[in-house]
Amino acid sequence: MQDYSNNTNPYASPYSVAAQSVDVRAQFIKKTYVHLAFAIAAFAALEWVFFQIPAMIQLAVTMSGGYSWLIVMAIYMGISMLANKWANSNTSRPKQYLGLGIYIVAMAIITLPLLLKAVIVSANVAGSNLIFNAAIITVAMVVGITVIAFTTKKDFSFLSGFLKIGGFIAMGMIVLSIVFGFSLGILFSGAMVIFASVSVLRDTSNIIHQYNTSQYVAASLGLFASVALLFWYVLQVLISLASSD
Repeated sequence: MQDYSNNTNPYASPYSVAAQSVDVRAQFIKKTYVHLAFAIAAFAALEWVFFQIPAMIQLAVTMSGGYSWLIVMAIYMGISMLANKWANSNTSRPKQYLGLGIYIVAMAIITLPLLLKAVIVSANVAGSNLIFNAAIITVAMVVGITVIAFTTKKDFSFLSGFLKIGGFIAMGMIVLSIVFGFSLGILFSGAMVIFASVSVLRDTSNIIHQYNTSQYVAASLGLFASVALLFWYVLQVLISLASSD
C-alpha cells in the first residue's frame, strides 16, 4: 500500500486533486475556472436575451408573485439536484456538460425577476446601476475568498454541516414569508450574503480536496451555484438600500 503520510493535506484521498502532482493540480484548477468563466458568461448572455423577449419579461412578473414563487423554487430545486447528479457523472462527459447547461438555464430563469426589479429600482435612482454594482462587489468578494482558500490550503469541507442547516433554516424562512405575507428584509439578505460567502469558501476548497481530476465540470457547477447565490443576495441588499433612500 502506498504511503500518504507525507501528503501536505492529511484529509485528501489518494484519488483527490490534492494528492496529485503540482502540474496535475494546476491543470485541474485551470479547467475548473475556465468552465466557471464560461458558466458566468453564458448566464449573463441568457439574461440579456431574456430581456429582449417580452414573453420572458411577462414570465418574470408572473413568477415573482405569491405562491407561484413556491412552485418556481420547487422546480428549481428539482432541476438543481438533477443537474448536480449529471455533472458528477463519472461515465459520461456529455451528461456532465448537460447538467451544467441545464443548471445555467434554470439559474438564469429564476434570477430574471430579481434583475427586472433591480432595473426598475435603478431607473428611479439617478446614476445607479445596481446589477453592475452587485457584479463588481461579487467579483471582489469571490477573489478575496479564493485567495483565502488557496493560501491557507485548508480543507473547508467541514463547513458543509453549517451550510446544510443554514440552508434549511433559510428555506423555511422564505416559505413562511410567502405563506404569511411578510418581508424578510435587509437583515436576512445580509445574513445570506455571509452564508453564500461561506458556501463559496467551501466550494473553492472542494476544488482541491473533494474532487478527482475528471470532475472539473462538477467542480465548476458547484462553484457557479455559490457565486450566483452570492450575487443574488448582494443585489438584494443593494436593492433594499436604494429603495430606502
